[in-house]
Amino acid sequence: MILDRYDALLLDLDGTVYRGTEAVDGAQDAVRAAAEHGVAVRFVTNNASRAPETVATSLRALGVAATAAEVDTSAQAAAAVVADQVEPGSAVLVVGSAALAEEVAALGLRPVRDNAGPVAAVVQGLSKDIGWPDLAEACIAINAGARWVAANTDPTLPTERGLLPGNGSLVAALRAATGAEPVVAGKPEAPLMRAAIEAAGARMPLVVGDRLDTDIAGAVTVGADSMLVLSGVSDAAELLGAPEARRPTYVAADLAGVFGEPDRLAIGEDPRWTVRESGDGLTVSGDGDPIGLLRTLCALAWRMPSAPKALEAHGGPADAALRALGLGERDAIG
Repeated sequence: MILDRYDALLLDLDGTVYRGTEAVDGAQDAVRAAAEHGVAVRFVTNNASRAPETVATSLRALGVAATAAEVDTSAQAAAAVVADQVEPGSAVLVVGSAALAEEVAALGLRPVRDNAGPVAAVVQGLSKDIGWPDLAEACIAINAGARWVAANTDPTLPTERGLLPGNGSLVAALRAATGAEPVVAGKPEAPLMRAAIEAAGARMPLVVGDRLDTDIAGAVTVGADSMLVLSGVSDAAELLGAPEARRPTYVAADLAGVFGEPDRLAIGEDPRWTVRESGDGLTVSGDGDPIGLLRTLCALAWRMPSAPKALEAHGGPADAALRALGLGERDAIG
């Protein structure tokens, strides 16, 4: 199974291990099994609003075994990036949570919330308490020449109530106001991913996440294999149209996919499904796992040089599988 092939699991949190305040099916068993197989687990999150101990406590409350030492946050990565760019003891304007400010202070820098004195850098992470005054102070500092580091640029945050504004939406406001571009520490950029791999002592890590634009792209950035789980943000339609830099090694319904066989979960043709070209369309027939059909369609779509082709189901099982994937007849791939 997957767990036999890798020495570490780098698990995203929101949409992968949990959604809002609810654990995703199979998450507890997957983490427990990894420990039993001697596979290191790192909880790698782009959310910069919470401290590692707070994250670990929340995971344990959901029945997921976790310690603060196993948590890697974009706040930690962002603070490390800032510390590499400014002198020790420098004032760093924090636009974000107290947890982000604590990470900055832990590296010998001085977190501030305004421009009362010279500011060497601005570090920005998600906080539900951020308001216009915070963005205004950051704007002033950036326009005055302060370095700007963003914990992540996720436009949305998955919750049990649906997608809500993420740090990337607030970064976009500052980008529009200043014309500047931040250095990004979190996924899909390398700093957070490399820190997690180093902390795990991994030589063959597997990144597991629900977002193509952060988790999977981050894995590609550092040259790691990845598994997309369909329990969060990215869906079948997005996966079919994914550019090369956002294509996963494996696809599974949820984190229980780590118990599956690599060859069965890898992108490729599933013998239970047949996809044939028919005029300007593709006819799908067979009877099997809908995600097996999705892997088959991805293998075809990603090598298809021609214009997109509409999907047509031939038979009830094929129609049901397409609909289970959110792909109705006449949706196009390629």
